[in-house]
Amino acid sequence: MIKTKATGPIPSGFHALDGELALGGQRAGALVAEHGSPLFVYSRSRLDDRMMQLRAAMPDRLDLHYAMKANPFPPLLRHMVGLADGIDIASGGELQMALAAGAAPDHVSFAGPGKRDEELQQAIQAGVTINIESPGECDRALKIGAALEKQPRLAIRVNPDFDLKGSGMKMGGGAKPFGMDIELVAPVVKQILEAGAEWRGFHIFAGSQALSADAIIETQAQTLDLAGRLAIEIGEAPAHVNLGGGFGIPYFPGDEPLDIGKVGNALSDQLTRLPSILSSTQFAIELGRYLVGEAGVYLTRIIDRKQSQGQTFLVTDGGLHHQLAASGNFGTVVRRNYPAAIASKFSEEPTETVSIVGCLCTPLDRLSDNAAMPEATVGDIVAVFCAGAYGASASPANFLGQGPATELLVD
Repeated sequence: MIKTKATGPIPSGFHALDGELALGGQRAGALVAEHGSPLFVYSRSRLDDRMMQLRAAMPDRLDLHYAMKANPFPPLLRHMVGLADGIDIASGGELQMALAAGAAPDHVSFAGPGKRDEELQQAIQAGVTINIESPGECDRALKIGAALEKQPRLAIRVNPDFDLKGSGMKMGGGAKPFGMDIELVAPVVKQILEAGAEWRGFHIFAGSQALSADAIIETQAQTLDLAGRLAIEIGEAPAHVNLGGGFGIPYFPGDEPLDIGKVGNALSDQLTRLPSILSSTQFAIELGRYLVGEAGVYLTRIIDRKQSQGQTFLVTDGGLHHQLAASGNFGTVVRRNYPAAIASKFSEEPTETVSIVGCLCTPLDRLSDNAAMPEATVGDIVAVFCAGAYGASASPANFLGQGPATELLVD
């Protein structure tokens, strides 16, 4: 007998229309009929609701930035530019996309450990803040600024001596390619000031994809303490401190949503107890998947139903080339099932155990493993949830010549 494996929790707020999953007031099958399969569908109203909830929970003093690496789909990015206080980028290509989406250059910050000279030049010319990751990068930015006869706007990305406990991806707490070790920060800031460039402050990012409010609260307290100590050592107040992000979303069985109210209350308290040197500093957090992840659904059509040694496989026209993370091949040690459903029969109860696989010629291409689903057949639509972040742009779309999925922003 095949053992059924649980799937991750479907985000709240999804409902059926005439028995099918509804997205933006339209049936999933109708969207696929009009736009084709596979299809990423992003909800504008879910983006709005998430930002509204976050602003209500966080202190007024805190800016909310969108880390566009999570999802750079142009219509979605334009919408997020209108919602967020700033856009965080990680390449020259993202810089061009952010500016094309209407982002104000002075509300854009550029991080990443391997910025090319031409990317530094583009950023300096545009007037965005560059998060400097090493003394060598600082030297190059100052040299390029001098050649352009334009003062660069520079912040220091700090490699903190702590990490975000329970985070899916640790960005601090040891030897890292990201940012500068603490002892290097003050000398480089003094170099920036002596060169007459504009020092914008600190970027301190300790980790990502955490669901523990207590862990995030502890890390934010450590980050504020570190920013204060560095500012005192430098003898100059930073205009801006980016506290990083780290807010996770539930993907897997047993995951619980992050208590953002608890995080916001603690951060409000922490911001009332700052050292005087940070009294006029503006603070921000940068979030990607937390803002957009649950707003996206991946739809893919079943093209075959087959049996193999007692197991049932639903073969779709999608797969890991669009949803690398859902397949378990994007930073996951032990594969677990993402939230998924038969969109065509969203209101029906499970009646069988099936594995949902993609169309690629590799055993890695598995979207759901021995999951309980309503009985589905050829032509039915599978929905994979939490597909709004690190899906289309973070998956190998051209693997085996398959090509990208269509993306769509709906109400």
